[in-house]
Amino acid sequence: MTANDHADPTARLSRIDTRSLPEDGGPEYNRLIFEKSPYLLQHADNPVDWFPWGDDAFARARRENKPVFLSIGYSTCHWCHVMAHESFEHPDAAAVLKRGFIAIKVDREERPDIDQAYMTACQMLTGSGGWPLTLVLTPDKEPFFAATYLPRQGRSGMAGLIDILQRIDQAWRTDQAGIRQSSSQITRALLEHNLATGDSRPLVDTPLKDAADDYQKSFDREFGGFGSAPKFPSAHNLSLLLRLARRFNAPPLAQMALQTLRRIRRGGIYDQIGHGIHRYSVDRQWVVPHFEKMLYDQAMLILACIDAFQYSGEADFCRTALETAGYVCGDLLDPGGAFHSGEDADSEGAEGTFYVWTPAQVHQVLGPEAGTVYCRTFSIDETGNFEGKSIPVRHEGLEELAQKAGVEPDALAGLLEESREKLLAARHQRLRPHRDDKVLTAWNGLAIAALAKAGAVFGRPELIEAARRAAGFILGRLRRPDGRLLRRWRQNDAAVPAFLEDYSFLAWGLFELYQAGFHTRDLRTALELTEQMLELFDDGQDGLYDTGKDAEAVLDRGRSLQDGALPSGGSVAALNLLRLGRLCSRTDLEQRGERLLQNGMARFASHPQAYAQHLIALDTALSPPTDIVLACGADVPTAAPFLAALLRKLLPEASLILSRQADPELTALAPAAAGKPPIGGKTTAYVCRNRSCQAPATTVEEMLRQLEENPS
Repeated sequence: MTANDHADPTARLSRIDTRSLPEDGGPEYNRLIFEKSPYLLQHADNPVDWFPWGDDAFARARRENKPVFLSIGYSTCHWCHVMAHESFEHPDAAAVLKRGFIAIKVDREERPDIDQAYMTACQMLTGSGGWPLTLVLTPDKEPFFAATYLPRQGRSGMAGLIDILQRIDQAWRTDQAGIRQSSSQITRALLEHNLATGDSRPLVDTPLKDAADDYQKSFDREFGGFGSAPKFPSAHNLSLLLRLARRFNAPPLAQMALQTLRRIRRGGIYDQIGHGIHRYSVDRQWVVPHFEKMLYDQAMLILACIDAFQYSGEADFCRTALETAGYVCGDLLDPGGAFHSGEDADSEGAEGTFYVWTPAQVHQVLGPEAGTVYCRTFSIDETGNFEGKSIPVRHEGLEELAQKAGVEPDALAGLLEESREKLLAARHQRLRPHRDDKVLTAWNGLAIAALAKAGAVFGRPELIEAARRAAGFILGRLRRPDGRLLRRWRQNDAAVPAFLEDYSFLAWGLFELYQAGFHTRDLRTALELTEQMLELFDDGQDGLYDTGKDAEAVLDRGRSLQDGALPSGGSVAALNLLRLGRLCSRTDLEQRGERLLQNGMARFASHPQAYAQHLIALDTALSPPTDIVLACGADVPTAAPFLAALLRKLLPEASLILSRQADPELTALAPAAAGKPPIGGKTTAYVCRNRSCQAPATTVEEMLRQLEENPS
């Protein structure tokens, strides 16, 4: 057994040859030993007689007339680990579950449909939710009890799992009819919650104005972000603010986004040594994070930083985007080219151990002089800011720190970077947190979008290539021969029919990949996936379900309407339809995107901050369609100054087409490229707004002037 096996038992369990094991896992394991999900494998040697979600478990529940104990979580979830250690590894809890229940484990990242259905039930029953998510269902999948984390034994006014299970077992035996009646009522309420409203309204900018007002009211003017603790980065909110600032000519809206990004970059929520962002901050100041790192958070932060750079021109946003991209391409990279899902908060049995320092540890690595500078810069002291140790946090900007130290900012920056690299090397000697190495189509779609766009905007072709390799992995290993996408890949096993978010996020990634490299195959595949998405997920009322018509429906096919920690599949679908429809002169797609938004206008008006990505799509829908065709013939390098000038500007309503030479496939996909030759052998820009083109521009200055004369 290796040191890594002790730190991450998933690695050990993944190597077990299961071919000789009985179907229940045998005396050492349970049925989860046959699964690929890292989260399920973490529970494969529990004494609990776990089943994976499936027909076998519910058939057993019906046959034995037992309720179903459903536990939902994910492998990098700190409180999921706590409940596992306290309860699911304990024989007393296992005995109670075995006696009265059929126990099912679900990885929420692998099956977001199950998670969404029962999280909604939990919120309806308790007013809140979170993970681990704990429910009890009838054998017909209808919920009648819901909670989140529960200790094994009651404490501090919190009921204990064993006591609750015993009471539910008794109630099931004595009042099963009453429980079934109650669960049916809860299920009916869930189904009504997911019904389409049928309330289609015209697209107007009122929700955008209301969102601007709401953000201003909730903005933390001292520390950035919105509301009080805990604070989530929710970077799509920041991207929306930059668009609102542009639309309404309101720089204070942009400053809220820019200040928040600056505070995040200096805070403990950002890994100052290894880069990348943690999931959220438990305090208002962004100092103490919940330490897990998720792929989707990295992607959304990169995209927000790109927007911030394009709006402001500040180099710090470029640095943050590139640092975070470096973390993704280094620490989350699968050997095949795709990206893993995330890293745990815990190592060595505690949260955050991998990331915290004492002054003595820093001095041991850097020596007294550089160590003192680093500790002073990043607030590492004997008191600490997290359980007696310090999460590196920078409270001041580089200029202020350099002025206090009496040195040039560049000299201080060089010293700090050299120190960071040494501390990173030292940190690599620690036991690293568990990495969830499954590949998810949706989250890789976000990463592809972020890396492709970062590579294009910042002139880093290696990032575009990384995005292209990831796209090749997904399309090569997570797409069936009939073209149907799958959700998850791990250890050469692809499974689970892809959901709406998988289709829409991957199409987004491919669109950005086209905008970065102008390969028509990326545009063609984005169109194919979008058309397949409409076929699989259409609800017949101009909306979209989360689950395809060919996949299992859990209670129903679900509708994730709000944009939460990451955008909803529907909001990204709406934006994709608008952008693809406009670029490809497909009014059917553009109108379909508009109808999706029209169906949500009543919801956007009631709580605009809950629909940030939808409002980004609405901003696009209300902006005049803008196509910029760069015709360069065979002389592609002459287009570079034009592209660089465009990519330095925040132009979210604009789509770029690079026409290298006569290309029938390109003009078939994007008719706007037809009939626009380079003038006099020079790269020529055709700026077309509202489907009307300006005179050809053969200089960068003339192109930019045309764009400025026609603001959105």
